[in-house]
Amino acid sequence: MVQLQTILKVSDNSGAKTAKCIKVLGGFKRKFACPGDLIVVSIQQLRNKSKILSKVKKGEVFKGLIIRTKKQIKKKDGLITFFNDNCVSLINKQNSPVASRIIGPVSRLLKCGKYLKFVTISAGLI
Repeated sequence: MVQLQTILKVSDNSGAKTAKCIKVLGGFKRKFACPGDLIVVSIQQLRNKSKILSKVKKGEVFKGLIIRTKKQIKKKDGLITFFNDNCVSLINKQNSPVASRIIGPVSRLLKCGKYLKFVTISAGLI
């Protein structure tokens, strides 16, 4: 679960390294976000190698799609999934990815949602 002020790893090739959650979208008093949910993030750090060629700048505000969380997710069939880190992928205003590639696997919850584009550009599903 991701809440306000959570530092997230950006796992795409947009040029950002870390981002901070500013707002959880999807409700008036919503406090937590799970994989597949949208949040508003601010870019905290950039990757060293791509500072010149980066698509984003430090301090910019983007929407982000949560693709991995440390919190365990239990399904009805008894399957429990969790990852080693909290990761987000950046989204532009047209709800399409800023990057052209997602590094690492994504949660299977994205497959049944409206974000099928993120599943196709990722490394795999878990």
